[in-house]
Amino acid sequence: MSQDLWTGRLADTLRNVKPVGPTPNGSPGLGSMSTLPTMELFWWSVTLVLMAIGLVGTVLPIFPGPAVIFAAAILHRSILGTEKSIGWPSILVLLFLALASYAIDFAGGWLGARRFGATRWGMLGTAAGAILGLFFGLPGLLLGPVLGALTGEIIGGKQLVLAGRAGWGALLGNVAALLGKLLIALAMVSWFLVAAPAPF
Repeated sequence: MSQDLWTGRLADTLRNVKPVGPTPNGSPGLGSMSTLPTMELFWWSVTLVLMAIGLVGTVLPIFPGPAVIFAAAILHRSILGTEKSIGWPSILVLLFLALASYAIDFAGGWLGARRFGATRWGMLGTAAGAILGLFFGLPGLLLGPVLGALTGEIIGGKQLVLAGRAGWGALLGNVAALLGKLLIALAMVSWFLVAAPAPF
C-alpha cells in the first residue's frame, strides 16, 4: 500500500511539472518564456549603451559618433532579426544620416571660411587643417581649419587682419557643423527608437 501511495504522489508531481522547452503542440514552455525576453532586453540595453556612446563621440571625438550609432542599429537587427528590429528602409535612412553628418563635419569650416571671404589659398588651408585636426581630438577639429585658413591666406599674400577674418569664418563654420552633427545623431537615435518594435 505504501508503495502504491508513493507511486501515485510521484505521478501527480510529474503531471504538474511545466515543460522547459516547447510543448508537443508547439506552445512555448517555461524555459522559452523566461529566457527569450531576458535576452531581448539584454541586447536592447547593449544597443542603447552603444548609442549613448555614439552621442558622446559626436561631441567629443573619442569615437566616431554617428558610425557607432549606425553600428549599434545593425547589431540590434542582426541579433534580434527582422520581426523585433528595424527594417531595410530604416537602415538606409540611418546610413544616409550618418554619411550626411560626416559631410557636414568636413564642409562646415570650408563654407564658413568662404562666407567670410577666404581665397583659394585659404580654402586649401581650411581643408588641410580639417584633415590634420582629426588626429588631435575636439581641439583639432575646431582649431585645425582655423589655423589652416589663417596659414593659407598668409601664404597667399593676404594681410594678417584679412587672414584672421577667414580663420574666424572657419571657426564659426566648425561650431555650426558640430551642432548640426549632434542634431543628426539625435535624429538617428530617435528614428531607431520609433522604428524598432518595443521589447515589452
